[in-house]
Amino acid sequence: MRNGMRAGLAVLALAVVASGCASGTTRSSAPAPTAVRGVAAVEPAANPRPLGAADTAFGLDVLRAWCAQYPQQNLVFSPSTLASALGMAYLGARGATARIMAGVLDLPTSGAALAAELQARTKALGDLQTPGVTLAASDNVWADPTLPLQRGYLNAVATGYGAGVTPAPFSSDPQAAANEINRSISQATHGHITQIVSPAMLTQIGWVLTSALYMKAAWATPFDPSRTLPGPFTPAGGRPVAAKYMNGGGYTFAASAGWQAVSLPYKGGKLTMTALLPPSGAGSCALPSQAALRTIASALGGPAGGADTVQVSLPKVNLDTSGATGDMNSVLKALGMGQAFTSSADFLGLSSQACCIGFVQQAATLQVSEKGTVGAAAAAVGITAAAAIAAPPRTVVFNRPYLMLVTDTATGEPLFMAKVADPTAS
Repeated sequence: MRNGMRAGLAVLALAVVASGCASGTTRSSAPAPTAVRGVAAVEPAANPRPLGAADTAFGLDVLRAWCAQYPQQNLVFSPSTLASALGMAYLGARGATARIMAGVLDLPTSGAALAAELQARTKALGDLQTPGVTLAASDNVWADPTLPLQRGYLNAVATGYGAGVTPAPFSSDPQAAANEINRSISQATHGHITQIVSPAMLTQIGWVLTSALYMKAAWATPFDPSRTLPGPFTPAGGRPVAAKYMNGGGYTFAASAGWQAVSLPYKGGKLTMTALLPPSGAGSCALPSQAALRTIASALGGPAGGADTVQVSLPKVNLDTSGATGDMNSVLKALGMGQAFTSSADFLGLSSQACCIGFVQQAATLQVSEKGTVGAAAAAVGITAAAAIAAPPRTVVFNRPYLMLVTDTATGEPLFMAKVADPTAS
């Protein structure tokens, strides 16, 4: 689920495939399809912080499993939007599938209590915009018009995520559907994510759930570009490389279990980046424990003057994760969500024809410079349907000479055979 205090630009698409449970270019001239929204209930006031903690735990789990696959690569993603798109799928899950997804997502509650917390988090995200910080979040459900959608699900995503349902011709024109989704994502992320789905990914897709988050945030105290200097950086198990280090002072510092952490706040004080340095000699996939992270967060968020302040030398980065690296299927299966990818999954709360997750794909960028941070992340998660979408019938036109053969279906005996050269002649 989305953490209301997490910075970044992110996009997540959850695709629901309609396929018997087996697993371009934007057209600017075409009018955008109209979204239909369910009835959003007004939930009692709730604290969104438990969902923030859940997102953080889920994000660490994902990063741990993901890094095991790509230990030497830069990896960037948005736990917030990945959890949000999966969260919209969870609202349609039932039985064992719902229990499994809730466990992987570390959801703190369920039912009406979860709906209230989701709504509170959505509101919290909307309150993060301040001078110096641009932040916009959006969620949507894209649905093939040939498939049914449960009214209760429509209301649930409207209540928790403010999401509407937009028609997309997955079965009849996957290219057009991909173009429209990508156009919407590109617009939501200010052009940082231009493709999250392809026509090939949408083969037999019934629904696509998308989550987008854009953030452009200025540091509370910008780094002085004249103090940005080159210096060596040693990758895990690799030779030193030359990095460009931003240098500044007066940043709050905390440490726990060998981890060193520095808080770099953004303008307005509502957002901050925490840079975490692992113990010396730790591997490239080292992650802090939940206990260490709680200790660090408590120290960094304590009363002013209660924590040490330090100088910091932080590399400028321009991270980009996409393509095969962004395939999340094996990561989520490794975390225990495998049943949701099989024909035994239950997403009947979404649709009477929804079956199971077919794919999870994401892409992300993160730029950290002297002025601040801009990030983008995109993911696509596909869920198959229990029955294939009825494709438009193929038309075979006999508009040139052809043959006719009349046979006995039991024996294959040819009773009549003809070649038609001109149907207007005898």
